Amino acid sequence: MGLVALILYVADTTGTGAAVGVLLLATDFTPSLFSPLVGAVVDRIEHRRTMVACELGQAIVVGTIVAVQPANAPLFALVATQSVLASAFQAASRSAVVDLVDDADLEAANSLIGAGTHGLEAAGPLLAALLLRFTSPRGVLAVDVLTFLVSPILLAALPRVTRGAGRESSMLTEARAGIAWMWKHRTVRAIALGFFGLAVFTAVDDVALAFLGRSTFHSSDSGVSLLYASVGIGLLLGFAVLTRRRPGGATTVAIAGFAAGSVATIGTGLAPVLAVAFVAQAGRGVGASFIDVGTTTLVQRCAPPELRGRVFANLYGAVGAAAAVSYLAGGALVDAWGPRSALVAGGIGGLVVSIVTFVVTREGQLS
Repeated sequence: MGLVALILYVADTTGTGAAVGVLLLATDFTPSLFSPLVGAVVDRIEHRRTMVACELGQAIVVGTIVAVQPANAPLFALVATQSVLASAFQAASRSAVVDLVDDADLEAANSLIGAGTHGLEAAGPLLAALLLRFTSPRGVLAVDVLTFLVSPILLAALPRVTRGAGRESSMLTEARAGIAWMWKHRTVRAIALGFFGLAVFTAVDDVALAFLGRSTFHSSDSGVSLLYASVGIGLLLGFAVLTRRRPGGATTVAIAGFAAGSVATIGTGLAPVLAVAFVAQAGRGVGASFIDVGTTTLVQRCAPPELRGRVFANLYGAVGAAAAVSYLAGGALVDAWGPRSALVAGGIGGLVVSIVTFVVTREGQLS
């Protein structure tokens, strides 16, 4: 909800895809710079405490944006700070799941948590669309602050989950150990590189949708919010399917998500009307749910407990760096080619990455 408000604010004040790209760059690239160290910290501290601290920290950051209404430069700095806190929360929460459920229930548990983490993105833009009829983006962000204050109350019900790494090594040594393990594990390396490549090509969606809705389909802010909401609807559908069915192993589920998301990006660029783009973006959400459950379950089953936080932080930090590249290049492509061409090109690139990742992991299974 808050991100939609920020995107619309920056698009209104600057009118360029490049500025929206910088906003999204602050969101996704900053955790990439610190992900090895963030993961090392997560592996040292009790996970429930980490999650509560990160939520309260995000409430302070977003509250500052609401109160101060900073210009673009300090705004991007605050968004970057929030993104680091969100990265630590993600690594701690994904790591904690393994200690809370049986191995046989990991897919179902990850699907349910994914629905809470990502699926409710459907409610965020829809609520933003409603609130923007009565208030400004600042008012929407004020509501966003409240969500970060409710979350710690819910997290307090969790039992203590302690998965600490040895504290005899330095933080830098522990950070390097997490990267080294990921590179040595063939399947995790292949999926991580595939996820990175996919994000490079298809994260352009997040930049292009605002301009596709406004410039191509001549939609209002509420219409653009609904377009962003369609991804969340698809996520909920995908997580619902994965809660009940397990179509192959974790690697298969992840690669299927790669392909589905890429095809959906192409479909969005070719959509003749807003309604078709809405359906295509819902398909992108289904693909994203498969990627989330597949990659998460793979790491939970393969990574040693003492390294799990670092592997999660590094994985999503790398994806954030890839998304940052896509935002910068995608913003420029949207300005130069228009949103349709940028989306089609990104989807084709993502489909190629999906095929290559399938071939590499298949060869690894047969060897």
